[in-house]
Amino acid sequence: MDGASPEVLEGGCHCGAVRYRATVRSREAVECNCSICTKKGFVHLLVAEEDFELLRGADALTTYTFGTHTAKHHFCRHCGIHSYYRPRSHPERIDVNVRCLEGVEPSDFRLSTFDGQNWEGSVEELRARDRTRQ
Repeated sequence: MDGASPEVLEGGCHCGAVRYRATVRSREAVECNCSICTKKGFVHLLVAEEDFELLRGADALTTYTFGTHTAKHHFCRHCGIHSYYRPRSHPERIDVNVRCLEGVEPSDFRLSTFDGQNWEGSVEELRARDRTRQ
């Protein structure tokens, strides 16, 4: 898809209470080895805020924060699924969980890794890689 037209995908939580639409401009995603991403199985797809639309479920969301409290980890209070959040690394964007998008699999994306266990040392590399893609 890279170099191709953007595609609009829908996704959400397991029970269907939370639904969203995301415009995907690149099939490049990130796997992180930090404690929270590993435990919840999050595969990161950063999208611009204007490329994300929450269709329903704002009232079903609960937010978890820790550490600097910059990242806003949203999850459905009914089924517990973390389908998207506002990341610490890119607080101006929305981070969609590829595993929660319909019609695609993580293997459909070019996956890179992020060393979240060493977040401070790795974040500048991630941001620089992101800037070269824009």
